[in-house]
Amino acid sequence: MRFAEHNGLLTHFVLEGPPFAPLVVFANSLGTELRIWNAAVEILGARVRTLRYDMRGHGLSSLGRGTPDMAALAGDLAAIMDALGLRHAVVVGLSIGGMVAQALAASRPDLTRALVLCDTAPRIGDAALWQARIDAVTQGGMAALTDGVIARWFPQAVQARDPLLVEGLRTMLLRTAPEGYAALCAALRDADLTEATAALRLPTLCLCGSDDAATTPAMVQAMAALIPNARYAEIAGSGHLPPVDAPAAAMAAIEAFLVDEGVL
Repeated sequence: MRFAEHNGLLTHFVLEGPPFAPLVVFANSLGTELRIWNAAVEILGARVRTLRYDMRGHGLSSLGRGTPDMAALAGDLAAIMDALGLRHAVVVGLSIGGMVAQALAASRPDLTRALVLCDTAPRIGDAALWQARIDAVTQGGMAALTDGVIARWFPQAVQARDPLLVEGLRTMLLRTAPEGYAALCAALRDADLTEATAALRLPTLCLCGSDDAATTPAMVQAMAALIPNARYAEIAGSGHLPPVDAPAAAMAAIEAFLVDEGVL
């Protein structure tokens, strides 16, 4: 169990794999933590070195001071990589983690060699949506929005096929600190990365579950069209969390991208 400290923020991270192997960094989604990437790391195995971390206010990471914006969240990841002397990573981000990946690539191109943007967009939702989430969790805790979030994460077919997985993720969501969840909702409320993302010039895979009701395939396809030479892949039957509900298919698409880009 390892932690990094920067500007009063304590961040939990896991660094695994051979020191000189290609580096793949994983950034989690809102209401989850680094364990959502367990299957991805297992599938990639010793071919790569992997860095996973709990975004601030999630998992074992503290919330830190103030209310972070997307630039601060990208700065958190940059600080971990700087402290560990890591560079030239393939950064894989899911939902808000995908926005962090976009912001990191724009602000610290020395840290990123390629992006995998899963079920995300340069802007997700609108101010009213995120403020409603903030109000709900502030007044009623995580239980006030858990049912709605689970319905957006997992299509009915996934819920019927793997109810234990869904209940496990429900538990993860319920154990998220309400203050941490609200803080990241505020970052999402205020973030519009469209201009910066359109200026990116690095290999990018945009990945989406076919049944994602939160960041729809149309949204992810629009992001792919925004980034020159980005490619799009869709995971049939998956929802908002393909690395969780369809890890084999999601990782097959990611592995093919890594092979094409000479990472594997």
